[in-house]
This record gives sequence, C-alpha cells and structure tokens, in this order.
Amino acid sequence: MIPLPRLTRASRLVATAACTALAATALALPAAPAHAGDYDGDPDPVRGLLLPPLDALVGLLAPLPVPATPYTGDVCVDGADACIDDVIVRMQDRLDGLLETCSHSAVFSLAYLRVTENVRDAVRSGYFQDRAWLNRLDAVFAEMYFDTTGKWATGQRTGLPKAWQIALQAEDDRAVSGLGNFLLAMNAHINSDFPHVLATVGLTGPDGSHKADHNRYNNRLDSLYVPVFTEEAARFDPTFDDIDAGTVDDTVVGVIMRGWREMVWRHAEALVLARTPAQRALVDKQIEVYSTLQAQLIRTFFAAKPAKRDAWCATHGAG
Repeated sequence: MIPLPRLTRASRLVATAACTALAATALALPAAPAHAGDYDGDPDPVRGLLLPPLDALVGLLAPLPVPATPYTGDVCVDGADACIDDVIVRMQDRLDGLLETCSHSAVFSLAYLRVTENVRDAVRSGYFQDRAWLNRLDAVFAEMYFDTTGKWATGQRTGLPKAWQIALQAEDDRAVSGLGNFLLAMNAHINSDFPHVLATVGLTGPDGSHKADHNRYNNRLDSLYVPVFTEEAARFDPTFDDIDAGTVDDTVVGVIMRGWREMVWRHAEALVLARTPAQRALVDKQIEVYSTLQAQLIRTFFAAKPAKRDAWCATHGAG
C-alpha cells in the first residue's frame, strides 16, 4: 500500500476535526434564526481568534515538489475570462430549470452559482497570482459538475462517485434539510471531484506551486457563508440558517472548508505522484472512501421531512 505524502497526515487531522465539529454543531447549537442584518461585514472576534491561526497552520503545510505538467484537456485551454462567464450562464440556466419544480437540487445550484460569481470577481480584481490557471480550474471543475448531474438526470449511475450518488439520491428523495443538501453536494464536489480536477489542471506552473492561490480562496469563501445561507433560507428552506450561535456557526463552516480543501490538495498531490496504475487506483480509492464517509455522516445528521420546506419554496423560491 502506498502511503499518502507525509504532510497529508497533518491535513487529515485538520479535516477530521472539522467534520467532527460539523456533527457537534448540528446537534448542539441552539436554534435561533439568523438574519442578513446580523452581519455588518466588520471583523468578527470569533473568526479573528480562530481562523487566522488556522490559516497560518495551513500555510506551514508546504506543497510537495510536484513537477509542472502541461494541461492536455479541451476545456478553457486559453484560460480566458470568458470561461467563467460561460459557466455562470450555464449555472443560471440550470438553476432556472430546477426552480420550476422546487427541486431540492436548487440549493446547491444556487450556492455554486454564487461561489462562481465570487471567483469571477476575485480573478478580475487581481486577487490571485495566476489568473489563467484560476479561470481554467473553475471551468474544468464546473464541467465535472455538469457532467455528473447530467448523467444522473438521464438515469446513468455507473461510474458516478458514491458521494455524489448519496447527495443526488437525497435530493431526489427529498430526504434531508436544505443545509443537508448543501453539505452533501459540497462534500461530493470538493472531496470527490476537486482532487481530480486539480491533478488534471496542474498543481505547479512555470512560476511554482499553485498552493498559495488554492489557500488564498479560503478567505473569500468566509465572506460568502452569511449572504448565501440567508438567501437559501429566504428562498428554499427557512430552517437553512437556524443553526446559529452568533457567528460561531459561520466560523465552524470556515474550519470545515479549510480542512476539506487541505485534504483535497494532498489527495491531488498523491494522484500526480502515483507512478503506476495500481498506485493511482489506490489513491482513487482513498478519495472515494473519504468522501463517502463524509456523505454518510451528513446524510444521517440532516435527515428531514420536506412538506414545510416545499411549501415555502413554492411561495418564495423565485427570489
């Protein structure tokens, strides 16, 4: 059995702790609905105490010396800004279709659209070091999502990652809360898809590792949790943001995402560094097991009956 790189061991601890925090938060925090006006954009003392030290820790987990490899795919080959524009149009079209039936798939569809809009704005503001790489990464990542959901919609199940099967079946069965749908799809797309996307697009460029740009987006994600959760609650499920203890819950989500994204990078490194088909297959299996365990945990804790949620969406879903 080939081991994951040494630094992945520390990353695994971060990710495991984050998912444990998720379960504890879901069960223990008091229900007190959050509102958009509760967040004024000022630095939060809880986030200020926890996230900067965690970011410093993640920054110390240096990337492995992975050789630069050319991108050989056919999605966003030129790395142009138009790639993200095209993705946003497709995401909006998909969301509009889901709204017609108040599909539970609309929850992640909306969240992914808002994240992609945020990535577009970040890229064009000069936030990232390698603009073309981010454009290409975003487009290839989204293409995998469109491919997976398209296959599921036509009844194709063979070959789809188990984490996606759990997430999409829960959407079809209307079996979990809105927050459950969000976390299930986020887990599948991040923990199952993202390592393969990073390995395909490339971890290293002419100017060195892309790890700094990968880490840099953690802080942009922090700014999205409150507005996105508020919009999800307003349109699809009024209980979406009911897990609230001041801003502790938003900070917990930030910790979870940092853990997941660090694990993603280490799994991508292992994919690139695998020397034989057998080694590559073993890393694929590690990714599958990790993402499936996360999905099973989320599916268990966020089971819910849909009647009130569906009635709410029928009235408010159009936004």
